[in-house]
Amino acid sequence: MTIQPSLHKRKSALADGGEQIRVLEKTDCSIPAFGSKLAETGHAPLRPDGTAILQVNTGYRCNLLCRHCHVDGGPDRSEMMNRETMQYCLDALKKNNIQTLDITGGAPEMNPELPWFIREARKIMPEGEILVRTNLVILVSGEEYRQFPELFRQNRVSLIASLPCYTRENVDAQRGKGVFDRSIEALRMLNAIGYGQDGSDLQLNLVFNPGGPSLPGAQQALEADYKSRLMQEFGIKFSHLYTITNMPVSRFLESLLEEGRYCSYMNLLEGHFNPEAVKNLMCRTTVSVGWDGTLYDCDFNQMLGLPMQDPAPGNIREFDEERLRNRLIAIGQHCYGCTAGAGSSCQGCLL
Repeated sequence: MTIQPSLHKRKSALADGGEQIRVLEKTDCSIPAFGSKLAETGHAPLRPDGTAILQVNTGYRCNLLCRHCHVDGGPDRSEMMNRETMQYCLDALKKNNIQTLDITGGAPEMNPELPWFIREARKIMPEGEILVRTNLVILVSGEEYRQFPELFRQNRVSLIASLPCYTRENVDAQRGKGVFDRSIEALRMLNAIGYGQDGSDLQLNLVFNPGGPSLPGAQQALEADYKSRLMQEFGIKFSHLYTITNMPVSRFLESLLEEGRYCSYMNLLEGHFNPEAVKNLMCRTTVSVGWDGTLYDCDFNQMLGLPMQDPAPGNIREFDEERLRNRLIAIGQHCYGCTAGAGSSCQGCLL
């Protein structure tokens, strides 16, 4: 695959999460602090409702370099979860009866321990939900990765696949030349083994995010458009479409600053703040596990290096549901991204 030259190297100006937090919190965009907005609408302090989902980031290595990647993933990333840390994740699942394991990356398939992790998780939670977030292209990128569709099928893994548009031009502009065609190849392969088919329990869900600093359209309408276009042009079926707002984190934050559109985007998010979305924020029911086992309130806090607050445990090896329930959720200006419009989460809109 040919990667766009402008994305060959990770940018270094804002690579540090702490520096990104300083930009988010200190840049005067004439909008209130997110905590003040919560208090104004009667939603402060923000507390969890219990751990329903354990989201595990198995590493930041990825075969793609997407323009809006909030993980800043790429082929040069070396961070990778080891089997010992995965075992602590499995222990947490077993001891706390958590019924959803959400596996993400980078490209999770690039972690050599992923097949073991999935098989062991299925033993622990025979009726639970195992999700894997895939960029699709990895599944058609070499023999070592072509095992995964069948592995997913055998272990009844639900797939959440990135496909930010149904046109070649838009996808390749955002994710790299050739990505769209290879994504279509992977989707056809998944359809062939039952994923996304009518009446199938093998879920194949696609993810849409806008190509720039705007809010996503209505999820239901976009899903109808996706299903119509992908079926008519490529004969592809899928289960559902999730719309996700671009978060002002990592590469997308860098592009906003470079283009001088950071404050206009933050004002857009704040201007569309929806208090109803706060009730369903993913941080209230999800615990995010970093590649090294560090615990976070959400995947976005993980990328900013914004850890959980006391009395929450700091690492998956110390997982304690009671301490997690008693924490306050760590927030920042980036949280406006999850509460704008219909709301946004790793599983689509909130309303």
